Amino acid sequence: MRVTYALVQLAAALMAAPSDRHWGYQLSRVSGVRSGAMYPRLTQMLDEGWLADGWESAREAAGRPPRRYYTLTEKGKVELGAILVRAASDGRFRSMKLGLT
Repeated sequence: MRVTYALVQLAAALMAAPSDRHWGYQLSRVSGVRSGAMYPRLTQMLDEGWLADGWESAREAAGRPPRRYYTLTEKGKVELGAILVRAASDGRFRSMKLGLT
């Protein structure tokens, strides 16, 4: 997968809470990546096996349409972690907050 600004920002947002369920709107807000760039990257991550997805239950939705969520797989944690490490040494991404300690 090509390492782009959108991918790095999404990787940082996902890896900030690697065990959580992530929602599209929440990911867009946290990462700063607009939906037109975000959803194709999420689809690629699903295809690569880096993410799993699902739908919240009707009970969780509480009267609104259920939301789709994304969770990191073990493979995704490894791959996105590696992307963040590489991005930290890449001048193109120097100004970004990557969440690496």
